[in-house]
Amino acid sequence: MYAGTATASVAAAALLGAGTLLMSNTTAGAPGADAPGRPVAAAHAVPVGSAPGAGDRGAGDVTGDRAGDPLVIAHRGASAYAPENTLAAVDKADVLGFDWVENDVQLTRDGVLVVIHDTGLKRTTDAEQVFPDRAPWAVKDFTAAEIARLDAGSWFGPVYAGARVPTLRQYLHRIERNHQNLLLEIKSPETYPGIERAILRVLRQEGWLDREHVRSRLVVQSFGADSVRTVHEQRPDVVTAFLGTPDVADLPSYAEFTDRINPAYTSISREYVAAVHALKGPHDKRLQLDAWTVNDAEHALQVAGYGVDGIITNTPDVVREATG
Repeated sequence: MYAGTATASVAAAALLGAGTLLMSNTTAGAPGADAPGRPVAAAHAVPVGSAPGAGDRGAGDVTGDRAGDPLVIAHRGASAYAPENTLAAVDKADVLGFDWVENDVQLTRDGVLVVIHDTGLKRTTDAEQVFPDRAPWAVKDFTAAEIARLDAGSWFGPVYAGARVPTLRQYLHRIERNHQNLLLEIKSPETYPGIERAILRVLRQEGWLDREHVRSRLVVQSFGADSVRTVHEQRPDVVTAFLGTPDVADLPSYAEFTDRINPAYTSISREYVAAVHALKGPHDKRLQLDAWTVNDAEHALQVAGYGVDGIITNTPDVVREATG
């Protein structure tokens, strides 16, 4: 999901080091952040090329010093160019040459993990038409089989009609096939008690908690500090990220259970990034910071100038071109 080509997986993993990644999430509020709505429609074609500055970085340093340009993470896949969180968005990120993708994970009524951002189905599927009597169409109120019936692509464009909401297993299979890496967001953990254990179980069953994946291909993040702490307690080897901008005075307490601080780009400054970098996380490596959601060249250059380690974006090609 970062900058790269066929060699991006290796380059980004090396860049990321032992399991540290960028974060990307969406919340309303920050200009340019992922407020609900249709992504940018026009694609910015960039020839697939190798990740700038990524080649010489050693793997195994999850949160060590970063050299060169910030990593670029495809937010919900290349979500400016394909419907977010679908396999089509993952494949589009792959075509553009990005190894790191971000997604959002929730639980269905019957306990199946699915990849979707909103806690409701209405914005990005045809649930309202298929199930007209099931308002407010919350993910938690539908079974996996019911959600599998929904069209998750037509809202974005007719070419994507029939795209489905993938299960986490389906998503993992696709990114494994593409040799991509994952920044996984636990969405609204307060709505889904025990979701952390459920996610770790599926990750283990699908081979994503082996040494290779934990070392350089997986980061788990959430806006819920308790959720991030739970993941760290249950699997201390997994790299974690907290979504938000804690006060500088509170950063040491976060550094006890998270490796990365991932704030909205509008909430940070060069001084804040320096304060994050001044601390070490639970793996005794320097805390890192990934800013979201940056979708234009001007702001990409701005946050890159702050010294951020990663940029989460709906338009990864635009950010790569600007910062590279």
